[in-house]
Amino acid sequence: MDDTTMVWIAILVVTVATLFTRLVGPEIMLRVKLTPARTRFLEALSTSVIAAILAGFLARGSLREAVALGIGALVMVTTRNAMAAMFVCIAAAATWSAVLG
Repeated sequence: MDDTTMVWIAILVVTVATLFTRLVGPEIMLRVKLTPARTRFLEALSTSVIAAILAGFLARGSLREAVALGIGALVMVTTRNAMAAMFVCIAAAATWSAVLG
């Protein structure tokens, strides 16, 4: 099987999995009792996904990304606000690019 076919198969599999979770997920969650622990898990899930994505950028990135993520992490620790941390992180990377090229 050639590479193009494999890419299209991968896209199809991810599309079906995403569609399945979007359609079936809410139905399953209606039947799950939300305990305080499950609620905390669900509230932290989006931040965990963002952290995993950022870790991937950090692993492949340069000093600019490392500094921007470090600044964003400091904002996250001090403010406990993921949106503020993301904004500051993006602003730091953009400023680095504008000033240092």
